[in-house]
Amino acid sequence: MLIGLVRDSVMQCFCHSCRAPVLPAVHRRGAPVKKPVGKPRTKQPKKVKFITTEIRCQEMSKGGLAYEVILAEPVGVPVPRRADSPEKTPSVEEIQEKLKAAEERRRNLEASKMAVIAQKMAKIEEASKIRSEQTNSFISATKEALDAKMDSHEEKREAYINELRARLKDHLEGVEKTRLTLEQQTSEVYKAIEDKMTTAADKRDENIKKMLERLREHEEQVRKVRAGNQERFQQLESAIQDKLQQAADRRLQLEAEQKEKLRNHNNKPAEVRSVLSAKVEEITKDIETKLTAAELNREREMQRKLDFVKKEGCIETKLTAAELNREREMQRKLDFVKKEERRAEMVRQNKSARAESEAPTN
Repeated sequence: MLIGLVRDSVMQCFCHSCRAPVLPAVHRRGAPVKKPVGKPRTKQPKKVKFITTEIRCQEMSKGGLAYEVILAEPVGVPVPRRADSPEKTPSVEEIQEKLKAAEERRRNLEASKMAVIAQKMAKIEEASKIRSEQTNSFISATKEALDAKMDSHEEKREAYINELRARLKDHLEGVEKTRLTLEQQTSEVYKAIEDKMTTAADKRDENIKKMLERLREHEEQVRKVRAGNQERFQQLESAIQDKLQQAADRRLQLEAEQKEKLRNHNNKPAEVRSVLSAKVEEITKDIETKLTAAELNREREMQRKLDFVKKEGCIETKLTAAELNREREMQRKLDFVKKEERRAEMVRQNKSARAESEAPTN
């Protein structure tokens, strides 16, 4: 019980209001059982000796033998028995000595535990004293620091308030000065405005008189300009009438010239037709001369080729081919001549139709 009280007092906190949990003691019987290392030592059954009594051999199949072994009954070997140990009966003196030794061991254990507990209690008391001293010193130091800080704060506050009062006083004095100067300036401005108003009225009257004089001069100038413009308008109208008359005369002259040109143009188609017919005749003559010359050249070439073919052979086939080529060339040239004649005729017809269509419109 005493040990429990000491243990509870040691495990308490410094505030003496809470308790730390006490760990339960581990009992010897509750210790974990270790598994044996290695193979377990178990008793093996003893071997039984068999003695063979007879062996039989028998042929069961072709080329095969079967043996039959007949054993006798097992013979048991007697197990040696361990001798019993003699029982010892302890005496009363031995029991008392053992009890005394156990009591001494218990007392020694309790004394050692109490010494350890006393040492721990001394350490705890010393730690509590040191802690109380530190807390007291900390409290005194913090109190002194707070007092000094409060004093400095009070001094600073008073200095700040005095400074604000001085600033307010200076500000009020400045405001008063500015108010007086503003009043003086406003009075001066009012006087200047009144003076300017009087001078402006005088100037306005003078300007009005000048403007009226300028308006009269402007009206006179407008009358003069209107008179000059009327004269100019009359001159322009007369000039326009003259130009219109000239334009009418010019138009009549141009119409007469156009009619004369149309008469001459109506006579031109006959001349053009005669010229075109002459040109067509010349073209046909040139084509005929060219055809005759080409025919002569072709005949010469044919003769030369015939001579060459006669030398080489295959005369008939080449002659027929040459004749066919000549006929094709002649037909092509005749088609070209007919085409040129048609084209000339179409040109003549177009020109005559154009002349006939332009004559009545003009």
